[in-house]
Amino acid sequence: MTALVELRRITKRFGGIHAVENVSIELGRGEVVGLLGHNGAGKSTLIKILSGVFPADSGQIRVDGAPVTIRSTRDSKALGIETIYQNLALSENLDAVANLFLGREITGRFGFMNEEAMEMAARSTLGRMKLRLPPLSNLVATLSGGQRQAVAIARAIHFNARVLIMDEPTAALGPEETGKVGALIRELAAQGIGIILISHDIHDVFDLADRLVVLKNGRLVGAVRPQDVSQDDVLSMIIAGTTPVRAAS
Repeated sequence: MTALVELRRITKRFGGIHAVENVSIELGRGEVVGLLGHNGAGKSTLIKILSGVFPADSGQIRVDGAPVTIRSTRDSKALGIETIYQNLALSENLDAVANLFLGREITGRFGFMNEEAMEMAARSTLGRMKLRLPPLSNLVATLSGGQRQAVAIARAIHFNARVLIMDEPTAALGPEETGKVGALIRELAAQGIGIILISHDIHDVFDLADRLVVLKNGRLVGAVRPQDVSQDDVLSMIIAGTTPVRAAS
């Protein structure tokens, strides 16, 4: 089956620094891929290339098997690639509906916001995600960390995300909310959305990911399936850059 997204031999340099060098990874429909590595491993650079923040120096990106050019975040969004950064980019002084449509509001004939249509669309999206939030009129500032994460995810899903990139989605969340976000990730994957999880927490990613991709010093160490390796194996990949003998790429 053709991969949903492929990054082939991606290289990016900043001056004399090889931030990413000759890295190839792929993501299938409904697949959850954990992207692991220490700070400086190249995770953020690789994702910013896919998100359109800056271009690769060389290499190719394919979506549904066809080569694409991503020069901007607008290009990536048009391809159905949405990124949720750790800060979530939410406005705390607005409610959940306003945040969901921030910058992409539904307007009527005369250019005024159609708040009723936006609330109906928000409820539909949250229903698709099987989410329950406090009253949608509540300010985001009053929501818990997990609920804010849900709003950020709902915003991406409403605008037809096919690929969802999540940067440290469970950072600073307690065990209960981490579990809820994990359940939401599984539900989205079951709907065919490809998900890339960037995380330092091996334990959470081990439970959620279908495959783990490890980078070190801008290079690909390897890709493994959680059921084929131990967490100690993955730690060795992250720290020493060694691939377990029994790993399956």
